[in-house]
Amino acid sequence: MWLCRPGAADDPCEASTASTTISSTNALTVVPAGPPTSTRKPVDCFYVYPTVSTQPGPNADLTIEPAERFVAQAQASRFSTVCDVWAPMYRQVTLSSLGSGPATAKIAYDSLHAAWEDYLQHENGGRPIVFLGHSQGSAILIDLLQQDIDNDAALRAKVVSAVILGGNVEVPIGKDVGATFQHIPACRSTTQTTCVIAYSTFPGQPPADAVFGIPGQGVSLLSGQAQHAGVAVLCTNPADLSDSSATAPLTPYFWIAGRPSRQLLSTDWVAFPSLYTAECHDSGGASWLQVNDIGNDSDIRPRLQLTNGAAWGYHAADVNIALGDLVDDVTAQVGSYLAAH
Repeated sequence: MWLCRPGAADDPCEASTASTTISSTNALTVVPAGPPTSTRKPVDCFYVYPTVSTQPGPNADLTIEPAERFVAQAQASRFSTVCDVWAPMYRQVTLSSLGSGPATAKIAYDSLHAAWEDYLQHENGGRPIVFLGHSQGSAILIDLLQQDIDNDAALRAKVVSAVILGGNVEVPIGKDVGATFQHIPACRSTTQTTCVIAYSTFPGQPPADAVFGIPGQGVSLLSGQAQHAGVAVLCTNPADLSDSSATAPLTPYFWIAGRPSRQLLSTDWVAFPSLYTAECHDSGGASWLQVNDIGNDSDIRPRLQLTNGAAWGYHAADVNIALGDLVDDVTAQVGSYLAAH
């Protein structure tokens, strides 16, 4: 069962990219969608969505509901400008059952893994792949990459990059590879391929009970990673992969279809330039992408909120706060990969 697949009718991953830019003075500028592209592109994106299911059981069934469509539009659809997006439905751990234990996590993983095997055997056709995931989706992709791809040179060579956000990818302190993955390092430039872009967003130092950014906590347990001594959670700055500790402006896009604010605008996307910057920090056993609000007192644009408390940081916005940067990164990596192959 596919949430998104090339050529499908009413595919949520093929939403229009037209957006409204809102400046600090509340000026509106509509940026139209680019020209239509061919149905099939030379690269696939394999997207695993985060925890969104409100079904009552411990594991969701494969029914496509509004929550899955919304998150695919909000997180994955802008990548369709550079790749064909494939997004399988899977039996994820539901919102009401997070933290329920390894049995439900295994059901979720086995379901996604079956979809991956089907895609690889019947749909991929030899095309290179970008992996996209967030939260529970990232945790499952970590397992998939560890078990099926990291130690398989032929499959690993097909990986353009893996964008694994809010998933606690671990690396030895001071290094780019060697804990979660043995052969897939951190992305340190937009021309580097077969590498990982990973981070979790916070407004400042994560608390000691943070769900993200600290090895062995939170989503690390969902992915099955063991807690390791001498490791850190990887942080790569999507706005400046070459120097993740440097402060760089973010390019956020938020999907507002179906929300009250959409009635005031002509597009389903809204962008807030010159409102946030970010840089990676490493302190007190935590590593995180610190998001800085640089708007002035007269700037009335909506701001990020700690919707689930300090331990979760800006987790819900991990993707959208830097979506423009992530699409640019992947676009450059795809170009580099195709040029080399």
